[in-house]
Amino acid sequence: MPKTTLKRTDSTNPDFQKLVALLDNYLTGVNGENDAFFSQFNTIDALHHVLVAYSDGVPVGCGAFKPYSENTVEIKRMFVLPEFREQGIARQILKNLEYWAEESNFDFCILETSKNMEDAVKLYQKSGYTTIQNYGQYKDIESSVCMKKYISEI
Repeated sequence: MPKTTLKRTDSTNPDFQKLVALLDNYLTGVNGENDAFFSQFNTIDALHHVLVAYSDGVPVGCGAFKPYSENTVEIKRMFVLPEFREQGIARQILKNLEYWAEESNFDFCILETSKNMEDAVKLYQKSGYTTIQNYGQYKDIESSVCMKKYISEI
């Protein structure tokens, strides 16, 4: 079984940037005619809390968070290469982002994903996230599902 390791970094990491380019390409198909709307919220120039997952030294997945409010972070840019899915890597990334957010004195994680991304929705539900009212820029977007998790004392 390949060994998966996680590296804490920021959005200047070239492996993260390559994975995000693949994620953006994938999301173009998922988002369809709404892609330009979602793309404006997916910039990575100021992400200071980034995880890159490596399988035997090869970058295979990523995730990040950014502060949303005084006690809440927003999970962003979650992605695992298709050939490495179903191995628990996304769950490992998410759990470690939650730990990092808690270490940084945040209490909650929120996120937005597409209703069309059933595997992502299931991952978040299995990880303890509950559906909340769509927030911020996603408020009136029917294809969005927003979720939240209390992470203090996880």
